[in-house]
Amino acid sequence: MTDNVQDNLTQEQVQKLCDGFRDMFARLKAEIGKVIVGHEEIVTGTLISLFCGGHVLLEGVPGLGKTLLVRTLAGALSLKFGRVQFTPDLMPADIIGTNMVMEDKATGRRHFQFQHGPIFAQLLLADEINRATPKTQSAMLEAMQERSVTSGGQAYKLPEPFMVLATQNPIEQEGTYPLPEAQLDRFFFKLLVPYSSRQELAEILKRTTAGHDPTVQPVMGADEINAGRNLVRRIVAAEHVEDYAIRIVLASHPKGEFAPDITNKYVRFGASPRGAQSVALAAKVRAMLDGRFHVGFDDVAASFVPAMRHRIILNFEGQAEGVQNDDVLNNILQTVPRTLEKA
Repeated sequence: MTDNVQDNLTQEQVQKLCDGFRDMFARLKAEIGKVIVGHEEIVTGTLISLFCGGHVLLEGVPGLGKTLLVRTLAGALSLKFGRVQFTPDLMPADIIGTNMVMEDKATGRRHFQFQHGPIFAQLLLADEINRATPKTQSAMLEAMQERSVTSGGQAYKLPEPFMVLATQNPIEQEGTYPLPEAQLDRFFFKLLVPYSSRQELAEILKRTTAGHDPTVQPVMGADEINAGRNLVRRIVAAEHVEDYAIRIVLASHPKGEFAPDITNKYVRFGASPRGAQSVALAAKVRAMLDGRFHVGFDDVAASFVPAMRHRIILNFEGQAEGVQNDDVLNNILQTVPRTLEKA
């Protein structure tokens, strides 16, 4: 991390940058709010991931608005949108594309030409991703990490910015396949979409059964998103705050130095370094949304659970006793001190 990312910036300039980012974030959120009722934390988490350059996994039972949220976000952004409906018979080539035999009409010669699949988008909806087999799910691995795909020994770069928003039915539902751990780790956030409240459901009925059909307009494009992503990485995280983020991530490792009792008892595998990266970046966005150019402990704590819930694997005892990943993570937040006493 750069020692001083605020060189040559006055306090007024720093404040102006934070205000500009917050206004841009609020503008995008308000446009999405024209269609999406409630789910404020889900929308906020999705936009945080967007400005951190990460992917999002949305999990919830059918009918809660997961796909609608992604389509609404696509409408509010001037980006190329793609969609893949995952089914058991879907093949990797249906996502990535394939080499086709083409004939030159002038010469009659035949040659192979790569036909781009739907993954060549800037905003990709992977709908019901756990309905496809692990073989097909794994076709997303290279794209999500390296922003490229390989076919026939040839690598093809994906457009920037590139973001995958995947929807997933709860694993317990029939006809689903758990995502490979390597792919889960490539998601920046896993967001659990809850049922709507009484008031929210009343508003949904008012909008959808009374002829109310809101139209979402694009409010920003690739340049604004990339500028926001660059700004996020300039936010300062003090050493003691960064160390707190490191310690709570390490607390997910059983038998580790910072592991609480619940981790040692119920966790089989803890989070990778990607977990720490996601927590740190998300905390920087939250700091700017609060008008600050430096990260605080609360920013880290608020980012911890959505960045980590898909990155820890419970052991047999944890699964048998019905322990949830969120239970472990919330316990870590409660037990790991924010600062360490100096010797």
